Amino acid sequence: MTNKTAEVIQVPNMLKLKVGGRGGIDMAAIAKAEAALKSLSGNFAQWLNDEIVKLEAARQAVRSEGLTAATVETLYLRAHDLKGLGATYEFPLITRLAASLCKLIDDPETRLAAPMFLVDAHIDAIKACVRDDIKVDTHPVGKALVTELEARVADYLGSAAA
Repeated sequence: MTNKTAEVIQVPNMLKLKVGGRGGIDMAAIAKAEAALKSLSGNFAQWLNDEIVKLEAARQAVRSEGLTAATVETLYLRAHDLKGLGATYEFPLITRLAASLCKLIDDPETRLAAPMFLVDAHIDAIKACVRDDIKVDTHPVGKALVTELEARVADYLGSAAA
C-alpha cells in the first residue's frame, strides 16, 4: 500500500479584499459615490443633450456619406454610449432604446444592410423621449415606442438570419 498525502493550499480571495476588506462591500464608499453622482445630476440634462447631438451628427453623416463601414461604426458607438449612459442620466428608457439600436447594427458583417427607416425610428424615439421627458418604459408612449421597435428589430434580425 502506498502512502498518498495531499497538501491543500488556501489561495487568498483578493476580490474580497479589493471590494471592501474581509467584511464585504464598503457601504460608506458606495454612499459617498452615490452622493457624488447626485451632486452631478444637475448636469445630466446638458450631458444627455450633448450625446443626442453626437448621435444626430452620426445619423447626418450616414445620410450625407451613405451607410459605410465608417459611418455605421460611428453611429453604433454613439448608440452604445447612450445605452450605457441613459440610466445614469435618469432615462432608463433611452438605455433600452439605444440597446435595441445597437442590436440592429451590432454585427459588422450585416450592419450595412440595416434598414435606415428602422435606424431613424430609434433615433427619433430617443430624441422624443428627451424632448417630452419620457424616462421610463412604464410611460404609455415610452412603452409603445420601445415595444414596437424591439419587435421590429427582432423581426428584421430573424428574417435576415433565415
